Amino acid sequence: MSFSYEFEIIMKTKATLIIAIVFTLLSCKNYTKNNIVAVSEHEKSNNSEEHPHWTYMGETGPEHWAEIEKQSSCEGKRQSPVNIIDIDATNDTSLNPITINYSNDVKIHDVTNNGHSIQYSFEKGDYIVVDGKKKELVQIHFHEPSEHTLNGIRFPLEMHMVHVDSDNKIAVLSVMATEGKNSEPFTFLEKYLPLKTGATKPVNVKFDLNLNLPKNKSYYTYDGSLTTPPCTEGVSWFVFKTPITISVGQVKQLQKQMPLNNYRNEQPLNGRIIKQLAQ
Repeated sequence: MSFSYEFEIIMKTKATLIIAIVFTLLSCKNYTKNNIVAVSEHEKSNNSEEHPHWTYMGETGPEHWAEIEKQSSCEGKRQSPVNIIDIDATNDTSLNPITINYSNDVKIHDVTNNGHSIQYSFEKGDYIVVDGKKKELVQIHFHEPSEHTLNGIRFPLEMHMVHVDSDNKIAVLSVMATEGKNSEPFTFLEKYLPLKTGATKPVNVKFDLNLNLPKNKSYYTYDGSLTTPPCTEGVSWFVFKTPITISVGQVKQLQKQMPLNNYRNEQPLNGRIIKQLAQ
């Protein structure tokens, strides 16, 4: 075999090898690129499924909140709401009437349908004083039927009035409502409804929140939590003993705007003591 013939064979072999290597590299590059896209799409799909939004029904209902909201306190030992049994509540002589400073000059800033409740947000000015600490009213919202129960009785509606102090400590005044005569304050509030889920409507009108409080301001109090995720604990609850009255039509108007039965079930006391203002 001549030298030139051997050289030709070697060169052809090298060329074939180079082509094979290039083809392999290109194939690997495309494979990697396609896999990155596929993994990315899979992750997007998983992320959307990984964090379902909490609701009041089925697999995303209150019994599953702790699974859905991984960083929440929904499995804590001092949760709300609770069933308040009057004969089991402790008369506490150290308790004082709540100092409520609600002015008729404070404006409702806006109303929101957040998909869980109807919420009215207030401008600064209304506040309560608890244990010498001023707590500003932030917002009010509604649960239908009530979340707290009194002697096992669940009321048609419960209004939560949420207050926060300078240390971010939360206090909530809870007002139950029974069905009866029409309530003019509720008529005013509901005139800004209906509202689609996720929508916010400006109000910017003065409202005297005293009109939504019972005349008798005796209360039960206990240490609990927010009743929706993240179920933050350390919330001071003040549940008025006496309900206010609103009409059936007003209950139904709010009912149309909120998820049916937007309440969390009774939570165990786990040794907590419910106190009441001594009579």
